[in-house]
Amino acid sequence: MRLRVDLVPQENLSYIDVVLVVDVIRATTTASAFLEAGACALYLTPSLESARAFRDDDVVLAGEEGGLKPAGFDYGNSPREAQQAPVGGKIVVMSTTNGTRTAHLAARSAKHVLLASLYNAHAAARLAHQLATEEVAVLCAGKEGRIGLDDVYTAGVLAEYLQIMGSYELEDGALIALTTRRTYPDPLEPLHLSAAAAALRQVGLEADVPFCAQVAASPAVGVLVGRVGEALIFERAQRSGNNA
Repeated sequence: MRLRVDLVPQENLSYIDVVLVVDVIRATTTASAFLEAGACALYLTPSLESARAFRDDDVVLAGEEGGLKPAGFDYGNSPREAQQAPVGGKIVVMSTTNGTRTAHLAARSAKHVLLASLYNAHAAARLAHQLATEEVAVLCAGKEGRIGLDDVYTAGVLAEYLQIMGSYELEDGALIALTTRRTYPDPLEPLHLSAAAAALRQVGLEADVPFCAQVAASPAVGVLVGRVGEALIFERAQRSGNNA
């Protein structure tokens, strides 16, 4: 089995099996928090405009523009806010600058797409290992087309967990991610050093960073189950012999 890590999204990437999409600060962390809060599904859209098209009584809009809640949206992209949100039984439509667009890139070709972060790292890695037949790939969202230290570190944590569960042939990206993971024993350090954290400090949302640095605090993993319009539909993977 191969273990691949793509450090930044690129249009020419393609996938043959399982992809773990990582945008640890903050989209994939926030996704798990909404699922924990009881959202029945997440609709990930490639733009704010396509998200607004889903506005309905049983739908809430969540996302960010420049790190802040977009005009007309119910929630921003804060996992602290999402965890407490009254979204039980509702659809949460999400659109963010990096994470949701990266999920769309993965969904073009992958058999399975999962939303992973430090927050759900154990559960996400376990489900990816169970689903994979040829390859597990980790796709880092980065920040606006550039490599993000926070996402590469998270990919290294996921790679460590995957290696515990099975024997993997490591590609160079996976080796880079593992080296980054071993450089920082405390997950809060690389997250604080990242450009994503710096951007949050500029808009007064730095309290989201320690939340995103929690490791394996949640069992909630979003898994791609379909599409509607321009949205990818993610639901929480159920605990069973085949799921996390």
